[in-house]
Amino acid sequence: MRPASSVLLSQGRLADRTPGAIPGAKAVAEALAAQTGLSVQAVGTPAPAAEDGWQDALREAGPWLGQLADAVRHRIEAGERPLVVANTCSASIATLPAAARMIDGLNVLWVDAHGDFNTPATTETGYLGGMALAGACGLWRTGHGGEVSPARVALLAARDIDPPEEALLAQAGVRRFAAGAEPETVLAALGEGPVWLHVDWDAMEPGTVPAAYSVPGGLVPDRLRAFLAAIPPERIAGVELAEFEMPGTAQAAQGAIATILDIVGPLLPAGR
Repeated sequence: MRPASSVLLSQGRLADRTPGAIPGAKAVAEALAAQTGLSVQAVGTPAPAAEDGWQDALREAGPWLGQLADAVRHRIEAGERPLVVANTCSASIATLPAAARMIDGLNVLWVDAHGDFNTPATTETGYLGGMALAGACGLWRTGHGGEVSPARVALLAARDIDPPEEALLAQAGVRRFAAGAEPETVLAALGEGPVWLHVDWDAMEPGTVPAAYSVPGGLVPDRLRAFLAAIPPERIAGVELAEFEMPGTAQAAQGAIATILDIVGPLLPAGR
C-alpha cells in the first residue's frame, strides 16, 4: 500500500467528554499536513463535550462514524494506507471494522493506557470510548461491524483495566505487552501480515503529550518513536492517532504537537 494522499480528520463529536479533543485533533492533522504536504479531509461538525451515556453518544456519533468508515474504505480501495486523526478512540468502532473487511488477516496494535474492551454489560463509566475495541471485535453490537479478530490484537502499554475487562481480554485471547516490551517481541506475537496501528496519546507518560485520561507508567517519546520505527513499513496498513487534548496555551500546544510529530516521524512519507 502506498502512503495516504490526505489526512482523514474526525471533527464530529464521538462521545467527547472533554472540550480539547476536537480542536486537538484538528491541530495535529494540520501539523501533519504542513509537514508532509498532504491535504486534510475533515469528517463531521464539532459539537460541545457532554457527560452522556454510551447509547446517546453512539446515536449522535452514528453519521460521523459511517462517514469515517466510508473514507477508510475508499482509501484502501485506492491502494492507500489510511492516516486518521481522531478526537476520541470511539472512531475505531467504525474505522477498524471497515479496514478488517477490506484487508485479509488484519492485525491491530492498540497503543493505549486502557484496554477499551468493556461492553454495555461491564462498563462502569458508560463511556463509549472505553468500549471501542470490544465493539470493533464484535463483543457487542455497535451497528458498525465487528470484523476484527481479537486473536490478532495486541495491546501495548495498557495499564488501567477494569477487572471485568481483564476477564474479557483473557477470554478473547488479546495479547498484552507492558510499555517496556521490545518491538520484536510484539511483532512476533502478531505474526505475519498487515498491521493497523492505533495510538491513544494517554499511552504516554503523563506530562509528555496532553491527554484527558493519562495514567502513570506509560511510554516516553523516544521509546515510542523507536518502537514505531521498528515496524516494517510494508506491514503498516493504516495509522490512527487519537485523544490529543489541546492545551490551554499556544506555547504548550506548539511544544506538544512538535513532540507528536517527532514520535510519528517514522510513519510519515518523509520519515522512511
